[in-house]
Amino acid sequence: MMTTDNIYAYALSKTLTKVSSPTTVGLYSSCQDRLDVILGQMEVYTNRESLRIEQKCHKRQKPRATKHSFTGLLALIGRLLFYTPVWTTENQNHHNVRFIYVNFSAWHFAGSDLLWAGIAIRLFHAMRMNFGKLHLALYRIAQYDEKDEIKEKVVKDGPNNWITKKVCCCPLWLFILTILVVPVILLIVLIVWDLPKAEVKPEEQETEAISGVGVLEGFFIASLGVPGVSVLRFAFQMAKNLIFTQDWNIKRGMDNDRISSQLGFMNEVRKEIWFLTQFIKFMEVFERRRIRIMLKITNLDRCSPKKIVAVLDAMNILLSDQESPVLSILAVNPNVLLEKVKFAESCFCKEDRAHSLLNRIVTLAFTVPPMCENLKRSLFHSLTNSSGLCVDSLLRRGTHRRKTSLIDLSVVDIGQSKESNPLLNINTETLDVKEDELEKMIQRILSNGEKKLNKYMLDDAISMKRMINSVWVTLIIMKFLKTEFPDPEHTAAWVVLANQWPCRFSWILQCVEDEKQRAAIDQRNMSADNSKTLWEVFSESREELYVMRAQIEDLLEQDGDPEVFEALLKDDDFEFTLKNLEIFQVTMVNLDQSIRRELALIRGTSRLEDSGWMRTIAPLPITTLMKMTTDDICKEMKRMKLEGKYIETVKEHNLNGSALVFGDVNDLKTLLGMTFGEWATFKLHFLSFVSPHRPQYENMPPFSSRNPLSKFFHHAPHNYSSTPSLC
Repeated sequence: MMTTDNIYAYALSKTLTKVSSPTTVGLYSSCQDRLDVILGQMEVYTNRESLRIEQKCHKRQKPRATKHSFTGLLALIGRLLFYTPVWTTENQNHHNVRFIYVNFSAWHFAGSDLLWAGIAIRLFHAMRMNFGKLHLALYRIAQYDEKDEIKEKVVKDGPNNWITKKVCCCPLWLFILTILVVPVILLIVLIVWDLPKAEVKPEEQETEAISGVGVLEGFFIASLGVPGVSVLRFAFQMAKNLIFTQDWNIKRGMDNDRISSQLGFMNEVRKEIWFLTQFIKFMEVFERRRIRIMLKITNLDRCSPKKIVAVLDAMNILLSDQESPVLSILAVNPNVLLEKVKFAESCFCKEDRAHSLLNRIVTLAFTVPPMCENLKRSLFHSLTNSSGLCVDSLLRRGTHRRKTSLIDLSVVDIGQSKESNPLLNINTETLDVKEDELEKMIQRILSNGEKKLNKYMLDDAISMKRMINSVWVTLIIMKFLKTEFPDPEHTAAWVVLANQWPCRFSWILQCVEDEKQRAAIDQRNMSADNSKTLWEVFSESREELYVMRAQIEDLLEQDGDPEVFEALLKDDDFEFTLKNLEIFQVTMVNLDQSIRRELALIRGTSRLEDSGWMRTIAPLPITTLMKMTTDDICKEMKRMKLEGKYIETVKEHNLNGSALVFGDVNDLKTLLGMTFGEWATFKLHFLSFVSPHRPQYENMPPFSSRNPLSKFFHHAPHNYSSTPSLC
């Protein structure tokens, strides 16, 4: 079934209007062109979704316009100067939403030692462009107080969203108006209506007139003294904040080695981010809508490992405040990013390793599915049929080339696939689902999952949030593709399986794919195997996974409790069958495909296609070898035309497949007593899985002294000096 990036972009956009902030989306793809297209389309769809939500809202809840009129500007200035927002249940849960887009290309800031500070600079610049310097400066002077960070936020019930600032129990606006107006009125009264005076001599009248004017001047100056000083102080602070902006202060700190090397520099930047958060909260109350900052981080995989880790840590520190309105989208090639993080200097413990670091930050993983063959063929056709002049001009405009070519390809692909999937033969403006129906279904699925999946889920908020977000995306994609499980409530179970055990689940997927390839080579029909369960697939291949454990240690560390994994696969409440697996794979965007590719590389699936070599001395798959009896080993040795004395030795010592896999290679070589050439042939065919750089199982206890599979699949104390287990 063929899909387009429009579907994925819309599903992500729809989900981001529902999730709570802060949220970090891991948008993964090895093709930068597709990432650029999806990010661009997401802006279109989020704006459309915001407009649709506002059109449905009640007239009383209509938000203010984003571009303020003259009266709207005066109202905002009045709120900033004379009022304080009240946090109520209503204004903290607005249904309307507005998105502000911030583009952060890490490659543009790669020359700086403090790459993470570029995120803050881009955020401040976007705020100035969307709200203006004047509003930010007024808020800092009239509303912002650093002490509010340590105060407990109180949410009240009631319709009133604003309270007036007061001075001596008097509203501030009335107090200022009184100070400005009363002296002027008194002055006018004294000038126009003189107080009655006693008779005086003519020579004394001139002196009294002069002294009267002096008294009036003194009274006027005295009455305006305090307000005048306040006005001057206010004007000075306004000028200071308009000239010395937040990003200017950060750049100055970055240029000064003494300041940037101090421990508290990131804390100062964090305070500025918190200032932006509070300003956004103020504007949410004023505009009567949620405001979300969509921070798109790109080209991070092109930077050095040290800077990549610094940016990921900064995202975790600066943008993870509970009140943060930031929705971060980390658009990267996961293969490159993870490999670079492995070489970072700061990775000392398990939690600092590549996958663990991302799992602590990312709350919604979205892996763009690979292109199908028809899509690749269409892309190649569109590129080869372009004229030389067009290609040259597109190459000179790299970014434009990527976006336009793939967008055009998406349109072509929709037209070509209308027979196989009528859903995709639609205009992008009609991409919509029934909101109420979708929300009810997701709430029902999550409610059902809370009851049945509670014992299988991890007990941390990030993993739960990741599961909820993944369910949203998966259900939206399923709706557009018109595909769903026989029981839609099982969707959450599949999402949990992929989220909490990505390595073991990827292993099952790879085993299923390899079996399909073998069936195609042998011209077997696999339709009868659709009822086969994932537990059966895992049980048949778990020995092979155990043998590979030393090579995939970093992948296995991502998985949760192995016993819980087995219990979930065996649970009769969920239908984990190959038939349902095919349904889920179409919408499986929450699983990192790089894990499966690495497992495929280690397993050596590419050898399956070379059937001629496979029939001679090609390495046996380890799954096949472990199931072989002593007689099977002898038949293989006869087919390889090895001498009969070696076959008799195998029979005499009862060497079966398990003995070859778990036995010591050097002991086996001594036992058989083969020549070098014969041993090379025997080892290539039967023992190809043994690494040439080290013994077969370094520091591994004898096979007969314990049951390795029970130790492997159940909890045991972790001994870091021995070969790592899968637990």
